[in-house]
Amino acid sequence: MFNRKCKITFIAHGATIHSEENRVSDKENYPPINEAGEEEMAKICEWLKKRAIKTDKIYTSPALRTIQSAKIISKALKIDFEILETLTSKKNEEISDFTKRISTVIKQIVEENIGKRIIIVTYPEVIQAAISSAIKLGAKNQTNIYIKTGSASQISYFENWSSLVYSGCVPL
Repeated sequence: MFNRKCKITFIAHGATIHSEENRVSDKENYPPINEAGEEEMAKICEWLKKRAIKTDKIYTSPALRTIQSAKIISKALKIDFEILETLTSKKNEEISDFTKRISTVIKQIVEENIGKRIIIVTYPEVIQAAISSAIKLGAKNQTNIYIKTGSASQISYFENWSSLVYSGCVPL
């Protein structure tokens, strides 16, 4: 049988005024989540609780919108979260370099959490890079993966391969 090393559920942060306008926000201009984003996170929390799957650790990107979203999930699941400064984009970073760097960060998280179930609250571009790396899609095609705010994507990591379990799941 296959021995899974780690299962990661990626949660896209709640909506902000920028996401509603389809604008990308840079590091210096973090908008907070808005009322719609809070509702999205409440639905994600309810969905996570209904699934009753044990979560061992929650990580988040350093953006205000991801930290706010992680706080909501953390409170609902009664698990502290850890901010990872490496789960962010760098100004003027090429997409291939970004994807490679995020892949390295995810591999490190997997190695540090063997046998565990992890939640990573981040933004869609990080999730696109993680999925792209997991299924070997290639950096140039990862923007074809649609990740909505308030959605969940899950990847199971094995010794020499990864499996995308689901992508962009939005609880109703």
